[in-house]
Amino acid sequence: MDQDWEDRVAAVWATFDARPEADADAFRAAVDALADELPADSPLGLFERACAWDSTGHSDRAVPLYREALARGLGEVSPYKGRRAKIQLSSSLRNTGHPEEGVKLLLPELLAPSDELDDAVRATLALCLSSMGRDREGLSLVLGALAPHLPRYQRSMAAYARALVEPED
Repeated sequence: MDQDWEDRVAAVWATFDARPEADADAFRAAVDALADELPADSPLGLFERACAWDSTGHSDRAVPLYREALARGLGEVSPYKGRRAKIQLSSSLRNTGHPEEGVKLLLPELLAPSDELDDAVRATLALCLSSMGRDREGLSLVLGALAPHLPRYQRSMAAYARALVEPED
């Protein structure tokens, strides 16, 4: 899509945090109006609609839209939004009682080319693992993601993260 459309989408999202919860319908309508400017099968429009439903507390409504956006090639149109969709879909799957599907979706992302979403992948994967009763694995992921950001103790925190999931002797 063109930069003007992306800018207008960003402008609508910039208003989200300031809106009262009671304004959720109006927010989704603003996103829908922008999505309606695209062809009906556009993965970008589906993604933005999914995000709007998700952000207004309706993970159940977001899941099919995220799936469809990915199936229609969102990752090819925008690799960054494709990765965001996988993270957000995994979170929504966890919220709707299907964390195992979220884990399956995010595990390959651990091997994907690195970008600014790496920590979000790990945090969301950790939540999915925790929802499955695999708290040590989740904590290991979170500590491993946090370690490089620490001003000190990076090596020891990374070692502790590994020790959480290594077999005991």
